[in-house]
Amino acid sequence: MKLNIAVLPGDGIGPEVIAQAVKVLKAIALEFNHIFTFQKALVGASAIDKTGNPLPEETISICKKADAVLFGAIGDIKYDEDPDAKIRPEQGLLGIRKELGLSTNIRPIIAYEDLLNKSSLKVKQIKDTNILIYRELTGGIYFGKRHLSKDGNTASDTCEYNRFEIERIAHLAFKAAQSRKRKLTLVDKANVLETSRLWRRIVKEIAPQYPNVRVQYMYIDNAAMELIIHPRQFDVILTENMFGDILSEEASVIVGSIGLLASASIGDKHAMFEPIHGAYTKAANKGIANPIASILSAAMLLDHFGLDEEAALVREGVDKALKLHITTPDLNNKYDNISTTKVGDFIEDFIQNPEETNLNFTNIHLGQSTII
Repeated sequence: MKLNIAVLPGDGIGPEVIAQAVKVLKAIALEFNHIFTFQKALVGASAIDKTGNPLPEETISICKKADAVLFGAIGDIKYDEDPDAKIRPEQGLLGIRKELGLSTNIRPIIAYEDLLNKSSLKVKQIKDTNILIYRELTGGIYFGKRHLSKDGNTASDTCEYNRFEIERIAHLAFKAAQSRKRKLTLVDKANVLETSRLWRRIVKEIAPQYPNVRVQYMYIDNAAMELIIHPRQFDVILTENMFGDILSEEASVIVGSIGLLASASIGDKHAMFEPIHGAYTKAANKGIANPIASILSAAMLLDHFGLDEEAALVREGVDKALKLHITTPDLNNKYDNISTTKVGDFIEDFIQNPEETNLNFTNIHLGQSTII
């Protein structure tokens, strides 16, 4: 297969983790005789610094011509500390989602057996957790009309949804549930919000088309609590933009590190794959950023194109890295010398030698994984 992949490293740790994802994809291409080409483009704070625009037209053009987009992270402390900044890195991410029509965000939440003790939660609560969050991505309050009064003392943000936006993602979530445990939970705030009542009404209309899927309805405040207390009850979670943003970030507590959470953003014509973590600027260029979420996002890219065997091999490499403690400091209390690059090297080596890769301390200190 030939794939042209747009690579948007972004800011902070974005370039470091994306480099490992690209490394892994190149190894897959080599092993399975695919042709993957990669074209970099600017986005976020790095794009503002060079062009004054968080989403340059050239970046949009590169992404629209690509088969898929691999995205790093955006953000910079100098913008976080200036609430009055008119141009912000995050506008680049929201803009690319809108430009590419990426309406559905898919985020797997998996409690890895080898990392159960890394979570802040009790092992018995999180063991065997496997959740798929379907978050609507181009509607809601993030894309609604904004208003600030002339005196600067009153502000408003409009949350708006229409039937088409809700039906589009609901059908995808129901189909996903059919191939899993056949349970779907709609998270809303239908006791207060008119948009949530529309979501609930439309989902109830659609549900009979999927008679083998059990549907549960849960308010966002209760869902946020239940996600921590009893996460195994969830299979597929369907929700709107802002609620999905909050829940998927909260879910990082379950897995032990936000550096493990990958995502896919899907539209009718385009798809983008990215870790859900931010730019973590303070950690940039220190070799401590966890690349696994970015590598798992690359696996989701392979899934998207039906390269199931290839995606499974990447995930096996991640599993082995976790089992052997080939992880960055956020997950590692056994070894203190495993860098971002070394994690990528190890998984690359596993792809090339899946039956023989293991940890050899002498060479791992040199930044190389070894065949033994």
